[in-house]
Amino acid sequence: MTESVNTGVDFLAEAEDPEFKALKRKRFSVVIPLSIAFLVWYFLYVILSTYAHDFMSTKVVGEINIGLVFGLLQFVTTFAITMFYVSFANRKLDPPAQRIRERLVAESEGRVS
Repeated sequence: MTESVNTGVDFLAEAEDPEFKALKRKRFSVVIPLSIAFLVWYFLYVILSTYAHDFMSTKVVGEINIGLVFGLLQFVTTFAITMFYVSFANRKLDPPAQRIRERLVAESEGRVS
């Protein structure tokens, strides 16, 4: 037998709450441009690797060529984006999310503020 837990929270109504919508907008305002920028950078690397052999095989230092440098920069970019997003989320997303969470917990426990 499946037991249903009534949390007392109307999640459909919460999705329409202006504070929740603002939080989602703020998140997407960073996530979408970062994702697009990284995908452009990644596909540029793939396209250059496929069609610009001479350019990508240009030696930079010793046996290290541009293709290797760009490949390693893919990793650097991934870590930089992750560090930026974690910092952004800690500063800009977590405080309003915590307020929403506290409000919802209070509402579900019957302590409407």
